Amino acid sequence: MQSIADFDTYIPSSVETLLEPEEWKRLQQEHEAALSPILDPYLDNRSRQVKDPVLDFLFEYYHFRPSHLRRWSPGIRSALSGDGSDWPEISELTLKKNLAFLDPHRFPENRKESADWILELLEKSSGQKPSFGCFGMHEWAMVYRAGEVRHNQLPLRMKKEELAEFVESRPLVCTHFDAFRFFTHQARPLNKFELNRETFIENEQPGCIHTNMDLYKWGFKMYPWISSEIIRKAFLLAIEARKIDMQASPYDLRDKGLDPIRIETEKGREIYLNEQRSIYDKSIPVRQQLIEEYRGLVMSRES
Repeated sequence: MQSIADFDTYIPSSVETLLEPEEWKRLQQEHEAALSPILDPYLDNRSRQVKDPVLDFLFEYYHFRPSHLRRWSPGIRSALSGDGSDWPEISELTLKKNLAFLDPHRFPENRKESADWILELLEKSSGQKPSFGCFGMHEWAMVYRAGEVRHNQLPLRMKKEELAEFVESRPLVCTHFDAFRFFTHQARPLNKFELNRETFIENEQPGCIHTNMDLYKWGFKMYPWISSEIIRKAFLLAIEARKIDMQASPYDLRDKGLDPIRIETEKGREIYLNEQRSIYDKSIPVRQQLIEEYRGLVMSRES
């Protein structure tokens, strides 16, 4: 097995590992094998216009196509060796002799500010104490006393007046601006926190279901510089988080295989709290790996 030092050519300091052809091709195949059981039936259903409240959200709201998710990238910490006949289809790859790697010094100038902002967000939210007990009320606040329900193709689990009475009976403690911005005009004053784009980072905290779902977004935002391994991990976590999000919502999605978590009951709130804590626990290593990859990208591009 060759070491990086064996190659008499420029290799950026960010590269920590040299992957032989059989190794990086195996990682490519494992990436595809992990995603195909999810993406293949989803794309088949989509071709037949069958809606999926979980995956539709992840691909439509986050604007990262299934075909892009399938593409494998080693990120900046690994260099690939090979004869050059079948490098991954990544236009940003730097090719030197029998090596291929992503050079942080070629990181686009117009993306540097975004990378810095995302790293700050991830680091600050990671250091915050996780807050639980919102019970997924953000989805209810999005339809509270609305003239027209946001997802009007989905049936509600209760009458609109009953829904409004429930929202008014519970505190709204949403900390995530990208959920809060979809609250109805009448629901916004009910929230404990006044959220806006300028204070986005200050209010993010790692117990939030949507904050943990967003780890997927922060991963793919810097593809291919962030590895497909962590993007895939964040995507799988986002699926779990979105399912809980929809189960706790006021919508009746039993025909989609999503039994409701009835947060309007004490038992339902207990179930939601346990699920929220489980997502938080699973998010910890994902967030940490994402932070490490962003730090490597930000630091090595300037070295």
